[in-house]
This record gives sequence, C-alpha cells and structure tokens, in this order.
Amino acid sequence: MVNIIVNSDPRYNINKTAIQAAASAVLLKFRISSRVELGINIVGDRKMHELNRKYRGLDSTTNILSFALEDSHPANLQHVPRVGFVASPDKCLRLGDIVISYPQAVEDASIDGISVDEEVKYLVEHGVNHLLGVHHN
Repeated sequence: MVNIIVNSDPRYNINKTAIQAAASAVLLKFRISSRVELGINIVGDRKMHELNRKYRGLDSTTNILSFALEDSHPANLQHVPRVGFVASPDKCLRLGDIVISYPQAVEDASIDGISVDEEVKYLVEHGVNHLLGVHHN
C-alpha cells in the first residue's frame, strides 16, 4: 500500500490525484510499491520563507524543500545499511515530507512556458527523488 498524503491551502488550485500519480510513478521507477508513506504539502511563500530560514538558514523563499525521515549514505557507501531513526512497528516505510511553494510554482511555470500542473509534477518528482536519496549531481 502506497499512501501519499497531499495537504494544501484551499485557495491553491491543485490536482491532488495528479500529484499522487507523479509521486507514485517515481516510487514505481525504483520498484517501491508496498507499505510506503510520504507527505506532500502545498504552501504559500510566507510559510516557505519561514521554513527555508529555519532549516537552511536562507532568508528567502524557494520552490521546494524535502524533509527525509532517514538520511541516505553517499553513493560510495551504498553497501552500508541505512539505519532509520525508529523502526516502524507496522513495517511501513515513512519517507518524509515534501513542501512546495504554490506561488513559486506559478512563477516558475510562467518563466518556463509550461502549465502550473506540469511544474508541480516536476517538483513532486524532484522531491520524491530527494526523499529516496537521489540528489543533485
């Protein structure tokens, strides 16, 4: 069972089903299909600015933040088992949370000449990759 929890301020016109499908597609790509949970939160710039300042020390907004519940090892240490904070008694892998700034997604979509839904899909895919330990090169 894959459980993707999408939370959003009602003033943002988001497609929860498309967001869940984008996250599921990344999980499927990595053959992760059972007992997985992650959260996706769509927020405004004020909240994103606050989170970016608190967790990254940057006094500005950003388009996406990801908060993994388990740190992954660098690529050269993949043979080392990953150890999570707490072993879940229900055997569910809780990956963490993704936070997306809707106003930033609107702005980025406008700059890139794509729809807001396409931009949000890209950000969701990017965030799920981060939760899985796939980071920027």
